[in-house]
Amino acid sequence: MTTTVPRFEELVAPSHWRTVEFISDLHLQASEPATVAAFRHYLHTTTADALFILGDLFEVWVGDDAIDEAGSFEAEGCAALAAASQRMPLYFMHGNRDFLAGPGFLARTGMTGLADPTVLTLGGQRIVLSHGDLLCLDDVDYQRFRVQARSSAWQSAFLAQPLATRRAQARGIRQESEAKKQSGATYADVDSPAAIAWLQASRAATLVHGHTHRPAVHPLAQGLTRVVLSDWDAAALPPRLETLRLSPAGLERIDLGPT
Repeated sequence: MTTTVPRFEELVAPSHWRTVEFISDLHLQASEPATVAAFRHYLHTTTADALFILGDLFEVWVGDDAIDEAGSFEAEGCAALAAASQRMPLYFMHGNRDFLAGPGFLARTGMTGLADPTVLTLGGQRIVLSHGDLLCLDDVDYQRFRVQARSSAWQSAFLAQPLATRRAQARGIRQESEAKKQSGATYADVDSPAAIAWLQASRAATLVHGHTHRPAVHPLAQGLTRVVLSDWDAAALPPRLETLRLSPAGLERIDLGPT
């Protein structure tokens, strides 16, 4: 499958920013309280000037109206994000699990929506930020579904269903995903030529993304680099709780797990 180079949004960091952090693929859900607790602690303790969440913050997002359901997991999560946004800017990019997070979600959390992809300029560096799913070209079935699910017609039809129906459908999708994972099925990785084309078109040297759950640094052609964020799982052995920090010293992975 081929792709065209997308339009890049631009974000120029304010002059007082020195350190920003990137996370993705936390897949927050009520059934994994340890990861939720670790994220809440991180929001309270990070000293970054800004935080960029590059997709799949939640395991699933069935619509902004879920926030209004009394005692819902979504309402509690939004409250934690809103508190954090009072002391630092939070930026949110859609992933393949929470692409239905809409204006209501952003309003309730105080976060700023971020287009995929976006070029961040900070300290003289230009860095492309993406969730990463757009670049997994070998996953043809997913790419077709992505086009369908991002259409206004599909989303309007899905959101028109009762909230309980949407939650039931989401549970079914999670079960299918878990079954595929347990079967040992392999997942498509980012297409290197496509990543290079993005970087060349955006005049950037570094691409930062999530989605693949394969944290690594991949040198590409012509001095270009692809940096993959880790997913989060506090119950794993060892725990996976990692942020990527950008400071004047460069990019650095920070392990937030027990020491």
